[in-house]
Amino acid sequence: QVQLVESGGGLVQPGGSLRLSCAASGFSLDDYAIGWFRQAPGKGREGVSCISNSDSSTYYRNFVKGRFTIPRDNAKNTVYLQMNKLKPEDTAVYYCVATKAIVTLEAMCVMTIGDYWGQGTQVTVSS
Repeated sequence: QVQLVESGGGLVQPGGSLRLSCAASGFSLDDYAIGWFRQAPGKGREGVSCISNSDSSTYYRNFVKGRFTIPRDNAKNTVYLQMNKLKPEDTAVYYCVATKAIVTLEAMCVMTIGDYWGQGTQVTVSS
């Protein structure tokens, strides 16, 4: 059974950091491009960051550039989202997504393209 499981969400103060994890079971993550998408209350879904399966090239939306990184550990079949300098507007449910679609990372992130989705993990940034 193909499954993506996110973890690491929680409550953090503005300026703080969190690291989300996305663990895969039933398939190998290094066969897929992986993205982190999010959905804030009352807002639509948006892509945050994506990483390729081939050369581990990455893409970041402008609103997280310089604050978030998306490392992957193929040996652990896990992709992370390291979030630093968190802002209240980063509050959302964060989803890990995998796709084999032949699209650019930018297209994957901007159009929120995914074949498999995790259940999501809540991130709340508040003082």
